Amino acid sequence: MTPVRVRTKLCGITSVHDAEMCVDLGADSLGLNFVSGTKRCISEDTARAIIAAVGARTLVVGVVANMAVNDLTRLKAELGLHCLQLHGDETPDFLQYFLPHAYKAVAVKTPDDLTRARSFGGGYILLDAPPDLGGRTGGTGVSWSYELAAPLALERRVSLAGGLHAGNVAAAIHAVRPWCVDVASGIEIDGARAGEKCQARVVAFIDAVTRASAELGSAPPAR
Repeated sequence: MTPVRVRTKLCGITSVHDAEMCVDLGADSLGLNFVSGTKRCISEDTARAIIAAVGARTLVVGVVANMAVNDLTRLKAELGLHCLQLHGDETPDFLQYFLPHAYKAVAVKTPDDLTRARSFGGGYILLDAPPDLGGRTGGTGVSWSYELAAPLALERRVSLAGGLHAGNVAAAIHAVRPWCVDVASGIEIDGARAGEKCQARVVAFIDAVTRASAELGSAPPAR
């Protein structure tokens, strides 16, 4: 049987220290937040320093929302981002400008949301928790009915996000068989500055993903 390896994306990285720690501990990719007004948003200078430190060793994803095509093109090129995660109100046509080095994040509340997700092209897609009571999506720590994502995981390389942590990621992996699991708040230090990662929680999360991957025993159905 072909072993499964679910990838890990550790998101909301805010410092070179945390980026190097996460890569050293085995993260497959890192997410840098450029969404103005969100607590993990970083400056372009900080992003440059992070990419200079770890960009040759791991995939670095720019998390963006509602940016103009020209601004997003410049950001990706000047910083050397490997990929873009579109987390705003972008349309399927907008995504086409950036394929194959981009994917859409779609909030899932009901099975009907998978229809919207399918309207976006590309081989990859991120499925996330629905907005919290404040209307926020992404990095809120809110969990959801992950099993809703399972049908789309048979068709696409799904990244599963929203409220994941070491204690629930294995069950989510077994329910969905995603390509990747995406975590932010679940690996952070309680009460610390925005986005600061906890080494013990990073270790526990990656270990839980590795164990769950091994437990699946065979590859997900063909995608």
